[in-house]
Amino acid sequence: MSHDDLARDLFNRSHLTGEFTLRSGVVAHEYFDKYLFESDPVLLRRIAEALAPLVPAHGVDALAGLETGGIPIAVMLSQVTGLPALFVRKEAKTYGTCRLAEGGEVDGRRLFIVEDVVTSGGAVLDAVGELRERGAVVEQGVCVIDRESGGLKNLADIGIELKALFTMTELKTAGAK
Repeated sequence: MSHDDLARDLFNRSHLTGEFTLRSGVVAHEYFDKYLFESDPVLLRRIAEALAPLVPAHGVDALAGLETGGIPIAVMLSQVTGLPALFVRKEAKTYGTCRLAEGGEVDGRRLFIVEDVVTSGGAVLDAVGELRERGAVVEQGVCVIDRESGGLKNLADIGIELKALFTMTELKTAGAK
């Protein structure tokens, strides 16, 4: 299947209209419900297969899926690439292991961020800051959807190259076909 076919299928499966308050506080009238595409195993595998070429062949020790939406993508991408996946919490637990990232150590490891949808980049900025404080090297990542609201630039400003599988514009164009 082509990139355009995947865009159309993702749009048809997860695009909603209405009034939605985003994590950034912005009110949007269009929304991509990540749980709708992440809960579809066939669509999620297709997304992971399309993301795989964006993961560097060398210099990555593990994928770092961000809670909650980045985790299923990271797991499927792990299956496709063979790289281990870590699950990065919004904040470290205060009980049990008290870890920010589950599934392996982060100190000294080169982590590749995996996120679902990026608007301002706030969730990624927070996670990268926490991971770097714990000794991780984080310079790159991917997201499925860039809402084209400055997130990729905000991340570039702190040295993160985040590539998007799709922009909001691409998905809307595909959905209109």
